[in-house]
Parts: sequence; C-alpha cells; structure tokens
Amino acid sequence: MIKRNRDLYILLSILILFFIVNIIYLSFGWLDLWGNGAGIITGAAFTLAMYSFLYKDNPVFKIAENLFVGVAMGYWIIITWFNILKPDVFETLIVPIFKDTGNPPQFGVLFPTLLGIFMLLRFSKKLAWLSRWSFAFIVGLGAGITIPNFIHAFILKQLTFDSLISTSIPASMNNFLILLGIVSVLIYFFFSVEHKGVVGGVSVIGIWFLMIAFGASFGYTVMARMSLLIGRIQFLIGDWLGLLQ
Repeated sequence: MIKRNRDLYILLSILILFFIVNIIYLSFGWLDLWGNGAGIITGAAFTLAMYSFLYKDNPVFKIAENLFVGVAMGYWIIITWFNILKPDVFETLIVPIFKDTGNPPQFGVLFPTLLGIFMLLRFSKKLAWLSRWSFAFIVGLGAGITIPNFIHAFILKQLTFDSLISTSIPASMNNFLILLGIVSVLIYFFFSVEHKGVVGGVSVIGIWFLMIAFGASFGYTVMARMSLLIGRIQFLIGDWLGLLQ
C-alpha cells in the first residue's frame, strides 16, 4: 500500500511539474500554442510517458503505448486504402462494374483481392481455414524471392573470390581476412573431424571471427538505439525547453 501510494505521488508530481513548465513557457511566449507549440508539448508528453517505463510499468506508459499502437494502425489503414485499395481495386475493379468509366474492369486484381479478404477470415471460426491459402501464398512468394537472393549474396558471392593479391596492401589484407574468416568459421561448424591440431587451431580462429561479428552486430544495434535516444533528448532539451540551440 505504501509503495503504491509512493508511485501515485511520483506520478502526480511529474504531471504537476510538466503542467507548470508548459504554463511558464506559454506565458512567456517561449512556446506558441497556436503555432507548433501544441505539437511540441504533445510530443514531449508522449516522449516522457514512454521513458517512464524506465522507472516501472505504469498507467501513463500504458496509455501512451496504446495510443501509439492505435494511431499507427489507423495511419496504416488510411495509407493502405489511399495507396493500394482505392487506386488498384476500387477504381479499377469496383467502379467500372457499376459505372461507365470508359475502361473495362480489371479482373486481374480479383485474385489478390480474394487472398486479402481470406486473411481477414481469421476472425471467423468457420471460415478461418481459408486464411491458410493466403498465408501459404505469402510464405511461398517470400521464400521464392528471398532464397535466391540469400544464396547469391551469402554463398555464390563468397565463391567469386578473385585473388588474394589486389592493387593495394589494405585491399589484399581485406581479401585475406575474408578468406580466413570464411574457411575458419566453416571448419568450426564441421564436426565430422575432431577439433585437434591444425583443425582445432583454425576452429578457434573461427570462434574469434564469430565473436567479432556478433559484437559488431550488437554494437550496431546499440548505436541505433542510442541514436534514437539522442534524438529524443535533443527534442526535449532543444525543441521543448529551448535550452539547446
């Protein structure tokens, strides 16, 4: 009970402080409510609400999270209607059937339209089985497009190794490291031979290459998140509080 009251006091204190800060900024004209001030205040409120999860899960974070999902879903539906359904289905198939537009109905879009409708039948217990046709088509199409590109980029491209000797020393060293990494990692995953002697030494090199690759991937992910954090902090300090020019 005491902990719950403490969380409630912290939440009310932050809301009162946020309200006072915005009143001060609006009063002194540092934020224009009728210009972009309303958008900046709303953005700052939602930014702080989302980062409030760093303290703990709370009702403010839940409200912001649900609003984000709802707005994103509404935006996605509108974009889908105006960019896909309206020009490709409604205006090319539905309208020409009931109105003389000078163009014949494009019955070619009937098949993908039916697949899209079948996906929505997941909400029907009796007709949910039809959605499997749509998902099977999407998975098959995705596999058919992805697998050749994957083979070309990650297998065939590695086999088209020109030469260890290139026009410059750094390029030659780069080619050597690529060759060493591929061979050592392949040997590390080759378990038909016991990893002893030369094979064991090369497999250890493969472990180092894997660790470096995983570390670089993790570092890239962390840097991307840090970039988002820096952007939000710049927004709060610069656009909202005006402390950063």
